[in-house]
Amino acid sequence: MRVLLGVTGGIAAYKVALVLRRLTEDGHAVRVIPTAASLNFVGRSTWEALSGASAPTETFEDVPSVQHVRLGQRADIVLVAPATADFLASMARGEARDLLGNALLATSAPVVVAPAMHTEMWLNAATQANVTTLRERGVHVIEPAVGRLTGADSGPGRLPDPEDIVSGLYAVAKATGVVPRDDAASSIPGTAPLSTARDDEGQDDAGWGDLEGVRLVVSAGGTREPLDAVRFLGNRSSGHQGFAIAEAARERGADVTVVAAHVALPLGEGIRRVEVSSTADLGAAMREEAERADVVVMAAAVADFRPREVADHKIKKSGDGVLALELVPTEDVLAGLVQGRRDGQVIVGFAAETGDAGASVAEHGAAKARRKGADLMCVNEVGEAKGFGDRPNAVVMLDSDGHVVGEAAGTKLAVAHGVLDQVARLLHQV
Repeated sequence: MRVLLGVTGGIAAYKVALVLRRLTEDGHAVRVIPTAASLNFVGRSTWEALSGASAPTETFEDVPSVQHVRLGQRADIVLVAPATADFLASMARGEARDLLGNALLATSAPVVVAPAMHTEMWLNAATQANVTTLRERGVHVIEPAVGRLTGADSGPGRLPDPEDIVSGLYAVAKATGVVPRDDAASSIPGTAPLSTARDDEGQDDAGWGDLEGVRLVVSAGGTREPLDAVRFLGNRSSGHQGFAIAEAARERGADVTVVAAHVALPLGEGIRRVEVSSTADLGAAMREEAERADVVVMAAAVADFRPREVADHKIKKSGDGVLALELVPTEDVLAGLVQGRRDGQVIVGFAAETGDAGASVAEHGAAKARRKGADLMCVNEVGEAKGFGDRPNAVVMLDSDGHVVGEAAGTKLAVAHGVLDQVARLLHQV
């Protein structure tokens, strides 16, 4: 379970360190967003040491990863503890004045808050109105405990004990149907097992930035094979799917390079772009980039044939106007990358297929998967109004034996994340 933990500026923040420890010991992947005020009570290094991940505060930290949106989007559940009166007021107004506020607006996950403040502040009509507003919007509130507060004061407003907060969070997770992953033992009675995938240093990695530090190169677009000084043989590929993979990989923490063949689309900040034209150009660029890449994705539509001879002038019409072309095969870029792969490198191919009298799309895709030998072959049906361009896509993912290992459908970005889910799985198996 991916838990996003917000810590606001109350003295009870020290208790939340124990909440974080319990959650990580239970096998959950926790990302902490402390507010700037909270760092007066518990330092950033404490949150980073206990969570094993960076603990950003400001909206403009790590801009290329768009983390002010990504952290909220990828959370399974959100906990804010302690939640001060000031933060509850800001949250009720829907403000995004810092990274935590942005993440809360970007999440569709269940949100749990554990308020902590002096009794008078908790009982103040404004605070109670804000709490009522949040509850009406579906926010789950763990009631403050009664007990010793700052100084000599005592009364309602005390942050509950860490065990009670964790129990409350788990209760909300069960009640709201949070669906954890299914490859390890669960710490929440009655729920499906949770993921405890770990990296080489033993830190939890359950999808916050499951490609953090991974070097990924993806080809995109369609190659063009020159016929004469002005004409070429090409295809309908727009590069939308390849660019979506690049954007999704960057969101998930990867260092991304795109080898683009005739793509008229912009790329987000932080993504390196290499321009190519022909299949030979693309092959040379991909081989060079693959030497440094952990993941290689061949999403470009590569020409299978090229003219044997290329005229250095524009070919003119003559006689009956019939022009005979002799075509020869281009290099098989994907097969070459598979043959020259490094140990531990994950290679993904795309197969844009149409059915014919000889076989279906699925049969052609399975044959290509076995022939190419890539770790993952993404097969999609294409045509004049299908697959190409800025329209929904659907892929079936096959392993190198041609067996189905996954499917993804929807927008190009949704398909990209589906493919990268399989890539992350393969990387963690290495």
